[in-house]
Amino acid sequence: MGSAAGDRNSDRFSGFADLYDTNRPAPPRALGPLLASYANLAGPSVVDLGSGTGLSSRWAAEWASSVIGIEPNDDMRATAESHHSPSVTYRPAVAHQTRLGDHCADVVLAVQAMHWMEPESTLAEVARILRPGGVFAVLDADWPPVSGVARAEQSWAVLHRRMRVFEARASRGEIADELRRPIVGDDPALIDEDLRDPHRNRAMPGNVRSWSKSQHLDRLVSSGHFAFSRELVFDEPVEGGADRFVALMRSQGSYQGLRRLGLTDDDLGSSTFEREVHEAFSEARSFIGLSFSWRVRLGMTPTTRTA
Repeated sequence: MGSAAGDRNSDRFSGFADLYDTNRPAPPRALGPLLASYANLAGPSVVDLGSGTGLSSRWAAEWASSVIGIEPNDDMRATAESHHSPSVTYRPAVAHQTRLGDHCADVVLAVQAMHWMEPESTLAEVARILRPGGVFAVLDADWPPVSGVARAEQSWAVLHRRMRVFEARASRGEIADELRRPIVGDDPALIDEDLRDPHRNRAMPGNVRSWSKSQHLDRLVSSGHFAFSRELVFDEPVEGGADRFVALMRSQGSYQGLRRLGLTDDDLGSSTFEREVHEAFSEARSFIGLSFSWRVRLGMTPTTRTA
């Protein structure tokens, strides 16, 4: 991915760093020690690609000896740096060109970020900075969060479909009434709509590009950089109820980007979504809390390197 494409993807996350940092989930607590075990070290050195507001870097600091967060977006990185941690530093760079030394990391992370990175060049960079026997972990949370409140989760799915259509229209340069025209169920933008893999063949405005999450593991295997790869799954609780559920939606880059284009909450359907979520939670007779399902794709580099 060239620098222009990288800038476009990074710019998508400007302007809502505080909302993001307050509401997005941290990775599963049990995963950190497990990654250290795979790296065969009690306190590995970690590089966190696309570290954002530092949620994943601060999490890594709980089990790592040192963490370097790589984040190109100035807003996100400034918020990360406001959380002072003696073992964490942040650098303005991109995932495929970190400017770090060869074999400097025991563990490299990409937490809810790999789908924004050009895979081939990023995996080559990961292989360069990992030491022999190092671990690359690609983490993704499934959306929406698990709530046990079906109506709320269904409302999220409906809103996501609407936003996908609006993004596709905006990517074609549609504006004003053309952009806001009613959405029909057989809109071409919805052919590949799938909340399990929302970035499959996704069209977004501003020449933003993303890559399918469901192909992460296959790309690790086919890259030839890793001796062993596998997938892990976790379930991790998070605090909050209806307000957190709504705030998590508003922390999505798709929502923020469409609002910047001038679409209102009524245009998007997010006003209806918020009302339905609060009604659904208030009517729920049993609510055990929110949680996220996490998918972790691992790649381990060979323990010895060939010439």
